[in-house]
Amino acid sequence: MTPAVSEHLDPGELDRLHLWWRAANFLSAGQIYLMDNPLLREPLRPEHIKPRLLGHWGTTPGLNFVYAHLNRAIRLRDLAMMYVIGPGHGGPGLVAAAWLEGTYSEIYPDVAQDTEGLKRLVTQFSFPGGIPSHVAPETPGSIHEGGELGYSLSHAFGAVFDNPDLIVPCIIGDGEAETGPLATSWHSNKFLNPATDGAVLPILHLNGYKIANPAVLARIPDEELLNMLRGFGYEPYLVAGDEPAPMHHLFAATLDRCLDEIAAIQRRARREQSAQRPRWPMIVLRTPKGWTGPDTVDGKHVAGTWRAHQVPIKDPWHNPEHLWLLESWMRSYEPGELFEASGAPVRSIRANNPAGNRRMSASPHANGGHLLRALRLPDFRDYALEVEHPGATTGEATRELGRFLRDVLRLSENERNFRIFAPDENNSNRLGAVLEATSRAWTAEILPGDDSLAGDGRVMEVLSEHTCQGWLEGYLLTGRHGFYSCYEAFAHIVDSMVNQHAKWLKVAGQLAWRQPIASMNYLLTSHVWRQDHNGFSHQDPGFIDHVVNKKAEVVRVYLPPDANTLLSVVDHCLRSRDYINVVVAGKQPAPQYLDMESAVVHCTKGIGIWDWASSDGDGDPDVVMGCAGDVPTMETLAAVDLLLREFPDLRVRVVNVVDLMRLQDEREHPHGLSDAEFDSLFTRDRPVIFNYHGYPWLIHRLTYRRHNHENMHVRGYKEEGTTTTPFDMCVLNQIDRFNLAIDVIDRVPRLGPRAAYAREALKTKLIEHRHYVSTHGEDMPEIREWVWPGR
Repeated sequence: MTPAVSEHLDPGELDRLHLWWRAANFLSAGQIYLMDNPLLREPLRPEHIKPRLLGHWGTTPGLNFVYAHLNRAIRLRDLAMMYVIGPGHGGPGLVAAAWLEGTYSEIYPDVAQDTEGLKRLVTQFSFPGGIPSHVAPETPGSIHEGGELGYSLSHAFGAVFDNPDLIVPCIIGDGEAETGPLATSWHSNKFLNPATDGAVLPILHLNGYKIANPAVLARIPDEELLNMLRGFGYEPYLVAGDEPAPMHHLFAATLDRCLDEIAAIQRRARREQSAQRPRWPMIVLRTPKGWTGPDTVDGKHVAGTWRAHQVPIKDPWHNPEHLWLLESWMRSYEPGELFEASGAPVRSIRANNPAGNRRMSASPHANGGHLLRALRLPDFRDYALEVEHPGATTGEATRELGRFLRDVLRLSENERNFRIFAPDENNSNRLGAVLEATSRAWTAEILPGDDSLAGDGRVMEVLSEHTCQGWLEGYLLTGRHGFYSCYEAFAHIVDSMVNQHAKWLKVAGQLAWRQPIASMNYLLTSHVWRQDHNGFSHQDPGFIDHVVNKKAEVVRVYLPPDANTLLSVVDHCLRSRDYINVVVAGKQPAPQYLDMESAVVHCTKGIGIWDWASSDGDGDPDVVMGCAGDVPTMETLAAVDLLLREFPDLRVRVVNVVDLMRLQDEREHPHGLSDAEFDSLFTRDRPVIFNYHGYPWLIHRLTYRRHNHENMHVRGYKEEGTTTTPFDMCVLNQIDRFNLAIDVIDRVPRLGPRAAYAREALKTKLIEHRHYVSTHGEDMPEIREWVWPGR
C-alpha cells in the first residue's frame, strides 16, 4: 500500500532535498565522464573527458535520491544509520555522498571540498591509480563490495544483530533480487529480535532493467509483487513515479511512516516484552533507469531503458553531438546553484547533511574495527583430552571444541559480541554443547518439542550457506566476532562470497583509516574422509584450494590432527584479525596423539617431526612420511607401524603439518618456512611420501620451489568416492596404510629382496579388504581396532 500524501515536506525541506540530490547526480555523472573542468566553468571540450569511460549511471540517481531522504530523517530523528546498497556499481553515488557530507575530504585531504579537490574527485574514479567504479573498501561508509551481487540483505541483517540502535536501509537492486542468495535472505526477518537487535529497512529499487534484459520483479503486477513480499513477512509500501517534486513528498511520507513503525515495533518489544514476530515495513521504489539523465541518444531512447545501465553517452571524445549532449545533460543540474565559488557545496546542501558520526559515510559501524572489543576467552587448556601416550585415547575433536565454544558464549563480556553460524548443521558437527549456553535464534512460530529455539538465541542456523555467510560478514564488518561451521563439501557454495571478503580484507589492509576487524573463522568438518555414509556428492575437500588462491597476507589454513591441536588452533583464530582462517577437523571418534602441552608447541611451530613416531634418531632417514589432516595422519602412522614391524631397521621420519602454509616458501607466505628449515625436515635428497587431506596437487604447488620437490610423492583425494566404509574411502584414493607402505617399499632400494615378500603381503591385504567390506559391510577388525603401538 502507499500512504496518502499531498505536500508532506515544507518548502525549505523540499529545496534542501532537491538541491542535495541534484548535486549528487551532477557529481556522479562527472565521475563517469570528466577529468577536468569539474564545475563546467568553461565550455566542455574533448580534453576534459576521460579517454576510457567506465561506470554505471542507471541505478545511481535512485540511490542518490534515497540517500538524500535518509539524511533528512537522520537529522530530524537523530538516528544511527548505515547505508548498504546491493547495486554496488552505483559507486559514483556513494562517493559523491561522502564528498558532499565532508567525510571524503576528512579521510582523503587531497580531495578537499574545493575546485581542486573536485577535480581529483572526478578524475580518480575508474582511473589508473584511482578508485574502482563500484562501492569498495576505499568508499567511506561502506561494508558491501560492488561485486557482491545478492548479499546486500544478509549483510544488512548481520550488521544489526546485537546492534539495537542501528537502522540499516538496504537498497536491493531489481537484478540482484533475481539471485538465489537474495531470495533466501528475505527470511532473515525470522531471526531478528526487535528487543535486542537493530532494524533493517529493505528498499527494493525497481528501475526496470538489468544490463540488457528486463528485471523480473519490475515486470510483474504490483499486486503480485506486494503479495510476494507480504508472504515473506514484510509490510511493503509502494513509491512510484518520475516527477521529482511529487516523488520527494511521497517518499518522505513513506519513509517517515516506516521509521515510525520500526520505532513502535522496537518500543513494544523492549518495553512491553512483546514476543510476537512483527511485520517489518519495507519500501518498493519504482523509478526510471537513468533518472534525470539524457532522454535520447542517437535517436534511441535511453532514460528508462536498458541503455542507461552503464555509460549512456558513449563517444563525447570524437562525436560533437555526443559532447553537446553530455554538456547539456550536466548543465541541466545547474551546477552554479550547487557549488560556491570555492567549489564547496552551497549552504543549503550542507544543511541536509547530518553531523559527525551520524553521517552515513562516517558511521563507525561501517568501519567496525573502531567498535571491536576483544573476546574474552576461557583457557582452552582446561578442555584438553587426557593423552597418556600417543594413540591411547579416542575422542571426537569437534565435540571437545563445542565445550570450549559453549563457555565462550557463557562469558558475560562476550554477550552481544559473538555468534555462531551454521547452515542447519551445528549439532551434526558435534557442536551441540553450545546450546547449553544459548539457543538457536528464532522469532517465527515455536512448537512444543522444538529444540532450543528462542528470540534471543545466538546460534544462527538456516539451511542456506549464503545467508549464514552474509550474516557473519555483516556481523564481523561492523565490529563483532563469529564462528562458522559447515560440511566441508558445501563450503563451496559460498566460494564467490569468500572471494569478495578476501578482496575486501586485502584492500582494507592497505588503507590506514580502515581498522582491523575480527577474522572470518571457518570450521570445515563432516569432511571428505568421513562422508562415506552420504556418498560421492558429499566428498570434496577443494575449498582449501579455492581459499589458497587468495592473497597470502589474508589466508590461513589449519589441519589439526586431533582434539587438543584443534582447541589450540581455534583459540588462536578467535584472537586473530583480518584473516580468513580455514580449519579442517573431523567429528568422528579418532585417535588422539598429543597431550595439551605438546599440542600447543606443535601448533605454535605449525609443522614438526613426531619423534615418538619416527625411527631415524639423529641420522638421515631412509624415507620421510609427511601428513596433514586427521585421517591421513592416522593412515600414515598405521603405515609406519606396518613397515617397522616388517623392517625394524628402516629409518622413518614422520613430519606432521598443522599450518598448511608452512609448506610454502617464506617469500610467498608470511608463515612459510625458509629453505633451510624445510630441508631440515624433509631433507634434500630422500624420498618423501606425503599423505594429504585434500587434492594432492596443492602440496606440489606449495612446494614446487623446494630442493627436494622431485622426490616428493603426494597422495590425496583423487575424486574417487561412493557410499562405502571409512577405510575403503582411503583405499579408493590410495591414502591408506597398505598403499603408503607399498610406496615406501618401492622408493627405498636398500630394503632389498625381502621387500618383495612384504610388498606381496600388502597387496594381498588390499584384496582381503575389498572382499571383507563387500561381504560384511564394514571394515576389517584389524582396521577398526588398530591403535598406535607406543614403541
